[in-house]
Amino acid sequence: MQVNVHSIQFKADSRLVRFIESKIEKLQQFDHKMIGAEVFLRLDKNDEIGNKIAEIKLLVPGKEMFAKRQAVSFEEATDLVIDALRRQIKKAKGKRALAY
Repeated sequence: MQVNVHSIQFKADSRLVRFIESKIEKLQQFDHKMIGAEVFLRLDKNDEIGNKIAEIKLLVPGKEMFAKRQAVSFEEATDLVIDALRRQIKKAKGKRALAY
């Protein structure tokens, strides 16, 4: 699966990129048909505490799943986004099972 990490107006270190990639790879256990993921990391200048924003768009055949969360660190924001995407995957998978 192709994972692209984009850090907006700063340079993400390799440890953070590896952390994000490993979290996204774990999502494949819920739906093995994932094509790729686009990750956007931003700093919110308006909020001093909790100013790290993580957005992830998952590419799955037939649809795109998206989640965005804000937290104190990029790791925490990523964990929150992954939890939201996990719920979306389970919900979509449940709907697909009912369709058959």
